[in-house]
Amino acid sequence: QVQLVESGGGLVQPGGSLRLSCTASRFTLDYYVIGWFRQAPGKEREGVSCISSSGGSTYYADSVKGRFTISRDNAKNTVYLEMNSLKPEDTAVYYCAAEPFITVQAMCAMTSVRYWGQGTQVTVSS
Repeated sequence: QVQLVESGGGLVQPGGSLRLSCTASRFTLDYYVIGWFRQAPGKEREGVSCISSSGGSTYYADSVKGRFTISRDNAKNTVYLEMNSLKPEDTAVYYCAAEPFITVQAMCAMTSVRYWGQGTQVTVSS
């Protein structure tokens, strides 16, 4: 059973930064494409950023380009989402997800993504 755990969420002021982490228990993330998604109240879940298994290919939603950076450390079995210059509209529950044998574009479009974490709340407010 693929189990993903997100951490690093919290309350931050506009313009601030947070780093989210996604780790896996009892399996290795090495061969999985990993994506970060978010869902704000009353809105649909959207793909934020995705990274290939090797880390060589990434995808970012237009709304976060230049502010968010996705990375992975396969030795630590962890994927990160560094979020800078946060805005109130970034407030949402953030989820990580994993799927093998998929492109980063398809991953962020949530095409047949099966494995999801429980989510971590990010609130950007003064």
